[in-house]
Amino acid sequence: MIYYYKFLVRRVAMRLETHCHTKYSKDSMLSFTLLYIKCKWRKIDAIAITEHNNMQGGLAFKEYCQKKKTPLQVIVGEEVMTESGEIIGLFLQEEIPAGLSCKETIARIRQQNGVVYVPHPYDKKREKTVLKEACIKEYASQIDCIECYNGRNISDEYGIRQNEIADRYHICKVIGSDAHTILEVGRNYMEVEQVPVDREMFLKVIQSATFHKKKCIKLSHKITKFVKLGKLIKKGNFHEVYRIIKKRLGSSM
Repeated sequence: MIYYYKFLVRRVAMRLETHCHTKYSKDSMLSFTLLYIKCKWRKIDAIAITEHNNMQGGLAFKEYCQKKKTPLQVIVGEEVMTESGEIIGLFLQEEIPAGLSCKETIARIRQQNGVVYVPHPYDKKREKTVLKEACIKEYASQIDCIECYNGRNISDEYGIRQNEIADRYHICKVIGSDAHTILEVGRNYMEVEQVPVDREMFLKVIQSATFHKKKCIKLSHKITKFVKLGKLIKKGNFHEVYRIIKKRLGSSM
C-alpha cells in the first residue's frame, strides 16, 4: 500500500523545464517537431522557451502546441543580453531589446508581471554572458529566482558556485536545462505541484520544487558552435565567421 501511494505521488507531480532554446536562437537548430516529441517522451508538462534576445520562438511554439491541442504548457520568455550580462524574463507579453541596463531590463520584466530569472550566475566558459555578481547583489530584492544549477555546466565546480551565489543573496533557487539541442531536452527539470500559468503560480510552485539534474552532454557545446557558424555563413556575415575562427585558432592565422 505504501509503495502504491508513493507511485501515485510521483505520477501527480508535474515536470517543469525552464530555459530552453529553439531554432529561433542564433546557436540552436532545434525544430518544434523534435522538441514536441522529446517533451512527450520525457513527460514534460510545461516548458519555458527563452530565445536569445527575442520571444518569437516562445510565441511560435505556443501556437504550434495549441494547434496540436496538447496539454503541454508553453511559457513565453526571453533571455536578454543586458549591459551587464544575461537576464531571463518569463511570462512576457512584449519583447525586451538587448543592450539595456540591468536595472531597466528588470523594470521592463516586472512591468509585464513577468518573472525575473537569472541564468547561470557563474560559468568560466561563458563569462561574457554571465550576469555580473555586482548586479545580482544590487538588485537581489527584485530578482525572483536564480539558477543553482545549469544543464550546460561543464564542471561540478560551476554548480557549487552557482548554489553559493543563490545562498549569498537569499534568492529562490531553480535549475535550468539551457537546452539548445534535442539531446538536452528533458534531462534537467523540476517536479512541481501544479503547472504554472502565470508569475504568481510559478513563484509558488518553485518554493517546493524537486530538482532532477543530469551532467552536461559536452557534445552539445560543440554542436551549438557549429550551428552558430552555419547561421552566420547563411547570412553572409563572413567577417564575424573569420573573427570567431581566428579566435579559436589563435595567432596561427
